[in-house]
This record gives sequence, C-alpha cells and structure tokens, in this order.
Amino acid sequence: MHGSPSLPRSVLLALWLDAPAPDPAALLRAVQGDDEPHTVRGPDTHEGAAQAPLAELVTQCLAGPRQVAALLPTPGEPAPMTGPQAGLAADQGEALLLRTPGRCLALVPEVVRFGSEREHGHLVTWHAVEVPDWRAAVLGTVGTLQDAERALREGLVEATEALTRLDVARWRPDAADRIVAARDGALPPALLPDDLDPRRVRVLTSALRLRAIVRLAGEDDGAAVNLWQADQRSTALREVDRSARRAMAAAATSDLRDPL
Repeated sequence: MHGSPSLPRSVLLALWLDAPAPDPAALLRAVQGDDEPHTVRGPDTHEGAAQAPLAELVTQCLAGPRQVAALLPTPGEPAPMTGPQAGLAADQGEALLLRTPGRCLALVPEVVRFGSEREHGHLVTWHAVEVPDWRAAVLGTVGTLQDAERALREGLVEATEALTRLDVARWRPDAADRIVAARDGALPPALLPDDLDPRRVRVLTSALRLRAIVRLAGEDDGAAVNLWQADQRSTALREVDRSARRAMAAAATSDLRDPL
C-alpha cells in the first residue's frame, strides 16, 4: 500500500482515531498497510529502551475521548510544534498530535526502508513526546475544510497550467498515463473509516491527486528555458503542494471546539 502514492500514515491514523468507534483491527490494517507492525517509543522510554506495539497505544486511545490533528510539514516551514520533535517531523514530512483528558502527545513516524529495490519493506517507529496543548496553534495554522477546498481549486488551476507549459505528455511516453492516474485515482475504501464525512473524503482525494500532479510536474525542467523560469515554476509548485498538504491536515483534524 505505502509503495504507491497514498495518504501519509499520520493522516490515516488521525482519521481512524477521530472516528466514533473504529474497529482496532481495521485501523491497524489501514495504517500499517504492507509495513512491518508499527512500534511506539516514548513518551516515557529513552533511547535504546524497549518499544511498545502501536496496537497498545491504539487500545489506550480508543478507551476514552480524544482529539487528533495530522501535520505534514517541510523543513523551514512554520508548524504548530517546537523542539526536537518538530525537526524530526519536518524531516519525515508528517506528524500526529493527540489529545486525551490526561495528556497531549506529538507522535512522529520514523520510516526505515529495508530489502532490495524489487522486494522491500518498511520498519516504522512512532516517536512520542508529551507536548503542551496544541489546539490553538493548529487552528491558526491548518485552517478549515472550507479554506482547504478553496485552496485546492486554486492549486489545481496552477498545477494544470504547469503541466500544460511542460507538455510532458509529448516528450515523456509514460507521462500521459500517469497524468490520467493522478487525475482519476480514488482512495481505496478499506483505507478510510466507515461513514467518514463525504466532504473530508473529497478533500483528501483532491489533495492526493494534486500532490501527484505536482510531483510529476516537478520531475523535469521541461519547457523552462532558463534558471529563472525553472525557479519560478518550482516556487509555484511548492505553494501548490503546500495547499494540498494543508488540505489533508484539515481533513484529518478533529473538531477542536469540543472540550473533551
């Protein structure tokens, strides 16, 4: 599952934990995919200490009320996290924030690939630390689903224009099929909790497609004839990708107005 473009693990875990009564087994199948069983280090362990299965954390979370938020940061980009965990989140490109009546945690999945190019797998360790209440910072950074949908519409126009200027389908034989796959791809139903708000599904699907288009458009300079043009296009694509990442985060964040 994780070998092809899919939702980040933090987004999937946030979506399932935010569901009213998710099936733990279905949650773990969706989040872990083809990975080895995930483990969690901390917040009470130290370097070299034993790790607990992700299933144990999931069981604890599902025992009571909870709020979650997914983050998809990049290095140098402002994010509602501070400290060493923020750097790890930027390096890994994702993080999960969790709030229960007793504590607030930040969890960052560290992914290690093993095996050959043809046959490989992933070891995933979620590094967890206690953090201050993160709700206000997330509300100020991520925005609403309505904001996300508007930004996605604008981003799709920009990404389409970038592909048109590149004319990738003409000079890359594989590009046409990849464009169609990015445009028409849908999320497998088993990835998502039952009865997930259709608006959230729509935002997640659009954001995933947009990120795939951005990756395709950014693979080559194509029609850019000088460094200035290449830099301008790269800057535009980064902004489009940022909108897509924020949209995914908005769709995977709880209603933070609930005091628990």
